[in-house]
Amino acid sequence: MMNTCDGVGVGEGSGLAAWGGVWTAATGVGLGWTTLPVAGPQAPIDRAATIAAPMRLRSERWDLEVRPERGGRITSLRLEGEELLDQGIGVDQPSAKGFVEGGAWGWDEMVPNVNETETLPDHGEAWRLHWDVVRSGVTRCRGRILPWELERSIDVAEIVRVDYVYRNLGAEPHPAFWCAHPLFRYEAGMEVDLAEGTSTKIFLAKGSTRSKELRWPSGKGIEMRWDPGLTPYVSIWACNGDLGGYRQIAIEPAFGGYEGPGPDTAMLEAGAALEWWLEIRAL
Repeated sequence: MMNTCDGVGVGEGSGLAAWGGVWTAATGVGLGWTTLPVAGPQAPIDRAATIAAPMRLRSERWDLEVRPERGGRITSLRLEGEELLDQGIGVDQPSAKGFVEGGAWGWDEMVPNVNETETLPDHGEAWRLHWDVVRSGVTRCRGRILPWELERSIDVAEIVRVDYVYRNLGAEPHPAFWCAHPLFRYEAGMEVDLAEGTSTKIFLAKGSTRSKELRWPSGKGIEMRWDPGLTPYVSIWACNGDLGGYRQIAIEPAFGGYEGPGPDTAMLEAGAALEWWLEIRAL
């Protein structure tokens, strides 16, 4: 398979039909992580490549674009030419106070929280920050409010494979949290059935599944996979014309809780790291 990179740079829901699994309320309980020591110096960052051009990764079936300067957002994921990610409603403003106000589309990483707190912004810091290009397919971001670092490596071949490393760069332990936020395109007739103008957020039982499928009326379908031992918290967000007209569905694996760190979230020691992965396969 070909694997190339171009342009490296910078409400309450109604009518919900669950498609398997057990839906529960969020508990916010934490994880018993085994931490990994951070070994050796970090790879140098290619700052000459951090320009406002999208990073493009392609294979025979897949075409993926990333904007490092726009919070590392994956702005496009095409399967055999068909766009799978929601392209939004024309709003793209990362300096906005809220995530929806800033433009809720594409695929972002929610670090180190989802819900706004007294000190952390709505949907975390990562979607607002410039990500550095390390090398082809690899980008890195560091927090400004909390001392975290997230490195994301994307490989596009027969499947789309995303590997992550989260590091505590501080001098003290802190509760680590990450949540994937891929906003796929929603259409009537998909696995979650929503009435017009509504949205919903549902939660799977902790560690209950390692994959979920999405299929579009066009016939295209994907399976998103993860390791439930590493990312056991999974939520589903679906919106059919709510929030100003967004139509999207997201499968959101996470560690550290469903919506952010809670009182039982495991503490990550200073200098330690966590590693995990996601895969997307065509059906």
